[in-house]
Amino acid sequence: MKDTKIQWHPGFVAAIALEFAENRGDLIYEKEYNLNTKPLEIDLLVIKKNKGVILDNEIGKFFRGHNIMEYKSPNDYLNIDTFYKAGAYASLYKSYGRMVDEIKAEDITVSIVRERKPEGLFRYFKEHGMTMANPHQGIYYVLDGVLFPTQIVVSKELKKENHIWLHALSEDMGRQDLRELLEKVSSIKGNYERELADSVLEVSIRANSGIAEKLRGDDNMCQALLELMEPEIMEIKRQIKEQVMQEGMQKGMQEGMQKGMQEGMQKGMQKGILGTVSTLRDLGLDNNSIKEAIIKTYQLSNSEAEGYL
Repeated sequence: MKDTKIQWHPGFVAAIALEFAENRGDLIYEKEYNLNTKPLEIDLLVIKKNKGVILDNEIGKFFRGHNIMEYKSPNDYLNIDTFYKAGAYASLYKSYGRMVDEIKAEDITVSIVRERKPEGLFRYFKEHGMTMANPHQGIYYVLDGVLFPTQIVVSKELKKENHIWLHALSEDMGRQDLRELLEKVSSIKGNYERELADSVLEVSIRANSGIAEKLRGDDNMCQALLELMEPEIMEIKRQIKEQVMQEGMQKGMQEGMQKGMQEGMQKGMQKGILGTVSTLRDLGLDNNSIKEAIIKTYQLSNSEAEGYL
């Protein structure tokens, strides 16, 4: 069963902070920026750059004073509507200054980061005469039809040796890719940088749990790298087991409620508990795990729960 609880946005924020680690003192990060009285459905990262600072990172060469970044996870769409929505968020950001025109339009940029090239969007640009430039590998500037300077970063096309953190935000990593990421994480010494690296590693292992499991059985993997990866793998297994139990209990309860309509609530509840026990047993859970689950779900005593095993 594939883990579905991947927190891509925190991993992206950590990856960007590592991308610009050399300029940590020159940048201010505002995560999950709210542009209204209610949080927007999309997570934005706003990076404020000190005036006069020039960033060496190819992504940051584009930056001005206020830089709106939107991350699209591997399963998110990037079409013409989502493209213009990012521009709309930048417009809202500009309009919410403390005074009129406090944030200058010419001081704002928009960056959209996605693993794969949005072929449909680029085709739309071409069909509608919107020109683009490709100044750096994996980085595309949109030159027409935008209110603010806008770039699209295709992380899969970036040079991996220079952008290993963004490359790690993928569901398509190979064994060697994950090994190199583990080696990179293990080489980091500073506490703050290590926390960021661990956040990226967590996302990467969750998104590539099959590859991570294969590495665990690789005799060529050193013990230090295996230990680095082990806590995340065990947490993934725990959450998957919990998800299996919840699904099994839900199925058992639904069956019990349906039968209870016909046979009375007591008999229906009994059948529901038996259905839950049967489902969880089919899923490979042991008696202790099953007993714990039905005690919690049906408020049974220990002896009552044992009677259903």
